[in-house]
Amino acid sequence: MQLHTYEMNKEYQKNVAYFSMEFAIHQALKIYSGGLGFLSGSHMRSCYDLKQNVVGIGILWSFGYYDQARDEDRNLRIEFRRKKYYFLEDLNVKVHVQINGKDVVVTAYLVPPELFGSAPLILLSTDNEENDYLSRTITHKLYDPNEETRVAQEIVLGIGGVRVLEALKYHIDIYHMNEGHSFPLVFELYKKHYKNKETLREAVRFTTHTPEAAGNEVHNIHLLQRMGYFAKHDLKSVRELTEINNDDFSLTLGALRTAKIANAVSKLHGEVANEMWKDYPNICEIISITNAQNKRFWADKPLVRALDEHEYFELIARKKHMKKILFDIVANQTGKMLDPEILTIVWARRFVEYKRPGLLKLDFERFQKLVTREERPIQVIWAGKPYPHDTHAISMFNDLAYMSKTFKRVAVLIGYELELSRVLKQGADIWLNTPRITREASGTSGMTAAMNGAINFSINDGWFPEFCKDGINSFTILGADHTLPIEEQDKKDNKSMLDRLENEIIPLYYDDQEQWEKIMKNSMEDVLFEFDSGFMAHMYYKKLYNL
Repeated sequence: MQLHTYEMNKEYQKNVAYFSMEFAIHQALKIYSGGLGFLSGSHMRSCYDLKQNVVGIGILWSFGYYDQARDEDRNLRIEFRRKKYYFLEDLNVKVHVQINGKDVVVTAYLVPPELFGSAPLILLSTDNEENDYLSRTITHKLYDPNEETRVAQEIVLGIGGVRVLEALKYHIDIYHMNEGHSFPLVFELYKKHYKNKETLREAVRFTTHTPEAAGNEVHNIHLLQRMGYFAKHDLKSVRELTEINNDDFSLTLGALRTAKIANAVSKLHGEVANEMWKDYPNICEIISITNAQNKRFWADKPLVRALDEHEYFELIARKKHMKKILFDIVANQTGKMLDPEILTIVWARRFVEYKRPGLLKLDFERFQKLVTREERPIQVIWAGKPYPHDTHAISMFNDLAYMSKTFKRVAVLIGYELELSRVLKQGADIWLNTPRITREASGTSGMTAAMNGAINFSINDGWFPEFCKDGINSFTILGADHTLPIEEQDKKDNKSMLDRLENEIIPLYYDDQEQWEKIMKNSMEDVLFEFDSGFMAHMYYKKLYNL
């Protein structure tokens, strides 16, 4: 079957299937949670732009991740609502997978290339009438908290994805696992197509996205065997293939031992990943290909045009206009009318403890003075989605929302999805990033912020060291020694951040508009090539696929 509607670029002829648990392709298609989805969505858009021979394989989540709402006290309320997508094409293909001894029917739907300007995307579902209720729930919720359901989702993605491609008679040269979620595909391929480990490895590539434990899943090997994770291979064969001889089965380690080559998602993450796995024999080489985002989708076109044509008055006027658009959303959600003349700081990304959403207010007395003073004040906006079952992250979100009630220049927004993310970046003067040092593998939100005239103010982690020219295109928060106790790290990082904010950034914004605009223009110019996902998609073919 022909899935591509465009003529392939001869430079990118090798046929690649890109497996990912989530894709953020369009606001209307709610099958993503955050950074991993934003990345894979941009990758698919750039595959389309470059006319690459790539097809995405994902899951059609019936209830998505979740919908953010508020209760009567303005605390976060988690809502799950069934979605229906009439714009998807039914591929009229059904395959069967064995999950926990039960035959489960997997159906497939197509996001055609012209719909959103992306590589063709095949989405898998078990939510069909041929399955019983339990089987239908496998593809209900992205990142279901139940371990067996998560394992079942990975079987559907990996084994089901390979079988759907076969049913469509779609030849694949390279199977690319974006994170370890689709790792069961290795066992399906080993059983049917590749009779030894070396020929298998020729066809498999792997991207590792994080040093965090949550992104490097470990399951009991006997649970995986019972669930059907290994595509009917016996445990002896599984252990021989992966060289994992204990019962704690690491998906990342297995992927590193069965792929020909793997990549980390920034240069710094490449160093961290190689250090992390250096004591494990027979893993593949881990190179670095820095994550990036799609300029066509993310960058405001009038803003970029003004920059390209050196219409700097128009550039500043457009930025002010975009601030007003964001502030209308703030007013609608919170009843607060922010001022486009005031320095606006935005912290918006996945709510998780190591990203430290509340670091800015750690020294509350200093924070309070900054947001309440009449001369040279700041405005602060927070947004982001906690994992729906992470009570600590939800508590952090609610704590910020409760605190924000006191201040007319502080807002916490809900509905953090693609569209709100774009508006936040377009309306921000400062894009704040505060992860604990070494914990941020990439962190691409700062790229799309820079594309829209927001200046990054960040801990020197993830992608940021590759971009940052301190004081020229961005501002660095001098991070404390990561070996210090967490409380001491946070205290030092907060002081470093507020000192720089008070002594340099705020005076620059209010007193030297010409220099501020120069930094903003430098930021936009420096991000638009190397951190556009077209460059990343090209490097995947050059460094990962064409070997």
